[in-house]
Amino acid sequence: MDPQLDGSWVTPDRFRRQLRLLRSHYNIVTPSQVRLWCKGGGALPTRAVLLTCDDGLANAVTDMLPILQEEGLSCLFFVTSRSLAEEASMLWYEELYLTLLEVPEGVLEGSFCGVPVKAYLNRSVPQRTSTWHVMVETLSACDAQARLGCARAIRDEFHFPQDWSIQYSRQEASRFRVLTVSEIRQLLGAGMEIGSHTISHPKLSQLPAESSWREIAESRRDLEKALGVPVWSIAYPFGGIDSVSDREVQMAQKAGYDCAFINFGGGFRKDTNFFGIPRVHISMKTTEPEFEAHVSGLHKDLRRCFGRGEQIPYA
Repeated sequence: MDPQLDGSWVTPDRFRRQLRLLRSHYNIVTPSQVRLWCKGGGALPTRAVLLTCDDGLANAVTDMLPILQEEGLSCLFFVTSRSLAEEASMLWYEELYLTLLEVPEGVLEGSFCGVPVKAYLNRSVPQRTSTWHVMVETLSACDAQARLGCARAIRDEFHFPQDWSIQYSRQEASRFRVLTVSEIRQLLGAGMEIGSHTISHPKLSQLPAESSWREIAESRRDLEKALGVPVWSIAYPFGGIDSVSDREVQMAQKAGYDCAFINFGGGFRKDTNFFGIPRVHISMKTTEPEFEAHVSGLHKDLRRCFGRGEQIPYA
């Protein structure tokens, strides 16, 4: 279960209800149990559910951790090695989105950190969101420096305040800031486990092979060195069929992970590829009936019946 995607966050009350719904109908297993299962050392109970959370945002500590402790549950948190930087930061695509929301109405045109952009922004949030989607696709094929610098270059063009990002690093804005090393250690100290979400959260399949390998392999090395714990799993950033291919599946295995997770396809079964374990996507808009349909596998089975099943493409 991934409670944060597409800029939305499951509220604490809803998160608590979803956990209790799961406990009443399913067996919530620990990350360690899943690791052992992947290594062939144990079986999972029937109707097993693993809790996972992507992106490594600070509200994992402020919002999620108290509820997980209250319910006596553990979760596998996937973090980027951006969390190892000294300064507070945001994920590049969220920083870009928040920047575009504040750019003045009119033409946005130029080369920003080497990335050519030409768009017209009106007052409509959906229209700006559409522009953001196009830019995310463009930036997904760029190097990390361009992805991380594009939003800042746009803000410089429009003379945003130098301290613009401070508003998103405060406690009440923990939805946007990535975790710090001390906060990750707080999760570990509370019995949670940590996996890799790469270095800079790119769409891996859109990168050259060398860059994709670096994101997968070096993030594991850097996190293990900084945290002193084994980083045995990875969640492919974005995790859709347009962002992970068979190439990344092979790289994750070669890099020494025990398993890897995608964001589509529903539940895992006996024949699941350990380097493409499917997950259920839970967002703010997911209703409880929809939640049950996803977790039970009904949603996945219906998609298969209507020829809408998804699979990892070949590189």
